[in-house]
Amino acid sequence: MSSAVANPVARTSEERVYEVVLKQAALVREQRKEREKAAGTDGLSNWDLLNEAYDRCGEVCAEYAKTFYLGTLLMTPERRRAVWAIYVWCRRTDELVDGPNASHITPKALDRWEQRLNDLFEGRPYDMYDAALAHTVSKYPVDIQPFKDMIEGMRLDLKKSRYKNFDELYLYCYYVAGTVGLMSVPVMGIAPESKASTESVYNAALALGIANQLTNILRDVGEDARRGRIYLPQDELVQAGLSDEDIFRGQVTDKWRSFMKDQIKRARMFFDEAEKGVVELNAASRWPVWASLLLYKQILDAIEANDYNNFTRRAYVGKTKKLVSLPIAYGRALVGPTSTKVAELTRI
Repeated sequence: MSSAVANPVARTSEERVYEVVLKQAALVREQRKEREKAAGTDGLSNWDLLNEAYDRCGEVCAEYAKTFYLGTLLMTPERRRAVWAIYVWCRRTDELVDGPNASHITPKALDRWEQRLNDLFEGRPYDMYDAALAHTVSKYPVDIQPFKDMIEGMRLDLKKSRYKNFDELYLYCYYVAGTVGLMSVPVMGIAPESKASTESVYNAALALGIANQLTNILRDVGEDARRGRIYLPQDELVQAGLSDEDIFRGQVTDKWRSFMKDQIKRARMFFDEAEKGVVELNAASRWPVWASLLLYKQILDAIEANDYNNFTRRAYVGKTKKLVSLPIAYGRALVGPTSTKVAELTRI
């Protein structure tokens, strides 16, 4: 990433992000799941404290991501605890700029958080939540770069409130959400029977993060505008005959509806790409991912149902729809990678 950032004209955002994907995939191929760091063994040797740390992470996940938490209960105990640890770190990172103390966060505070991350990866955790993640990254082929990139996304939120085109917005979406997929796949695992390349599975995980963040952006247009933020490609707004003033005014017009239809179409394309990778995941890990994907896709449906009024109406998925989605997600999770023979028979 450093060389790409030094010469931003040479590569698109997708190309820059793909470098991280390749690096992550290489870790899996090198089978580094057993890489316990010598520097971390002393700090992580108390199993009672470590178990308590993971339990605390599970409690946070259960409180703030109920549907996802239920899905993780189908995973093996080791995998679900690792996913909880990653979730908690991501939530804590996000709350630095979106939480109750966000107004007091400075770039220096994020620098300190990144140093804390470096220490965590070296086996020197600061607290119990850090200890759970430190143990997780010592057991699975998780690279530090996606974690650093998520912090970079928080830095962007402190200094940037406009994105001139989708290339810029794509990089932001990768930083704050696509990174989560790259962190999680090594823990969730790829099905042993999968014929897909490791890179393609990581690309699908990345696509799910991008799709989720684009959906967040489309859902929260009005809320973001009230904070002076517009997370929409400026050049595409101009092409649609719209401006920042139109968004701050918050009126649903035909121009706005047409613009939103194109934005929703793009988000759904990323969801479609993500679905190709979910089936390749380890059987015990597919349900929570399918549940998350299906629920987030329905937010786009809700925006359409609100006649594209995402200025004053918040699109959400009702409790009944959520409950209906769970067995659908479970049914899809039962379908794993298609073998070569089955695929050939299907085409006949």
